[in-house]
Amino acid sequence: MRVISGKYKGHPLKPVPNQLTRPTTDKVKEALFQIIGPYFEQGYCLDLFAGSGGLGIEALSRGMEKAIFVDKHPKAIQTIHMNLGKLGIEEMAEVYRTDALRAIKAAAKRHLQFDLIFLDPPYTKVSYEKVLDLIAEHRLLKDNGTIVCEHDASHVLPEEHYPFVQFKKEWYGSTTAISLFKMGKEV
Repeated sequence: MRVISGKYKGHPLKPVPNQLTRPTTDKVKEALFQIIGPYFEQGYCLDLFAGSGGLGIEALSRGMEKAIFVDKHPKAIQTIHMNLGKLGIEEMAEVYRTDALRAIKAAAKRHLQFDLIFLDPPYTKVSYEKVLDLIAEHRLLKDNGTIVCEHDASHVLPEEHYPFVQFKKEWYGSTTAISLFKMGKEV
């Protein structure tokens, strides 16, 4: 596992030392950022279910100015701090040990909005629809922002989940799919 491109290209990232997380493969990460970027001119991202922090760190490497990392597992939080520290980018990040739903509500209280939101929960353990509902309710996605849902390939996410519309879906092998959402035109 490594940073694929940008300022920190080639730097290795430590995985979370357990069987509870499933890191996004370099191949999937590279393909994903070709769709949503590949580079950014500033912006804020939210990495829910962050694991090792690989997606948020990749976004920072490619130009995002700030990332908020959320995971409820202590080993994941330790790993995110280690990875940020190795790259010397702690000041570009906030890291929280909490569940995603609480994190969404906390971000809303701070009136935060994001250009990019990553949802990569343990497959089949979290309702994507419930998380999307909360993101919509608290208006966490900027009007031109993108939500990236990484999920089991057999799980079908709706093409529309008001106020979001799915604009792309890609499959990577027989186990992983990514569905990308933006705000609908009639919000």
